[in-house]
Amino acid sequence: MVEMVLLLGLLGGLAAAAVGAGMTAKKREAAKLEADLQPVKRLAEEDVTALGVELQELDIDMAGRDLGAGENADYQRALDAYEASKAAAASMSRPDDIRHVTEILEDGRYAMACVRARVEGLPLPTRRPPCFFDPRHGMSVADVPYVPPGGTRRDVPACQLDAERVRVGAEPDIRKVMVGSRRVPYWQGGRAYQPYAQGYFGGFGPMDWMFMGMLFGGGFDGLGEGIGAIGEGIGDMFGGIGDGIGGMFDGFDF
Repeated sequence: MVEMVLLLGLLGGLAAAAVGAGMTAKKREAAKLEADLQPVKRLAEEDVTALGVELQELDIDMAGRDLGAGENADYQRALDAYEASKAAAASMSRPDDIRHVTEILEDGRYAMACVRARVEGLPLPTRRPPCFFDPRHGMSVADVPYVPPGGTRRDVPACQLDAERVRVGAEPDIRKVMVGSRRVPYWQGGRAYQPYAQGYFGGFGPMDWMFMGMLFGGGFDGLGEGIGAIGEGIGDMFGGIGDGIGGMFDGFDF
């Protein structure tokens, strides 16, 4: 009888340990998700704000002009994109959600370019990818060869100013993000920033090189991050089990 009671107690303790380990792992996963989300969400909000500033500038430039049906339609499309991107950024719950935000921003900037072209009596612009160095620069005008430090030469889309900088050997105006204590180009920011680029560039055909840090500017950083993530996952698993087992013995005085 005593043995049965001890066995049942042990089984109950093991069950409690398993539940405790699962709860601890979920808490750690939620904390990591929040830590990954916040910098990406700030990035989205900054890009939405940049589009709002550009819309204000467009409004000033269009003041007093007699806009036709086409201009008004494109203008409204740009305004709608701003409101939609603002709402999408506010509702982000995972880093991947930024892809939807940047898709909307890319469309809004193209609509603004159409407004300017119509007003100036020019053909509608051919839709091109945003500037690779900083998508907030708007549509690219040309592809230029670029070799980042320690990286591989690639032809990347660039705005007029960055294309000129690269051609004369100057540093382009690169969008940088914080990774730990370092500011690095967004394409070296790790997996959390890949959806940011995918939203801007995903509609322009396969550009897989952009998302692979091992091939473009990241050296072995991408590989190291992957291995680090696996290590963190294993550590969380064993840490959770250890917490649960530790909790099982908390009531005993050895």
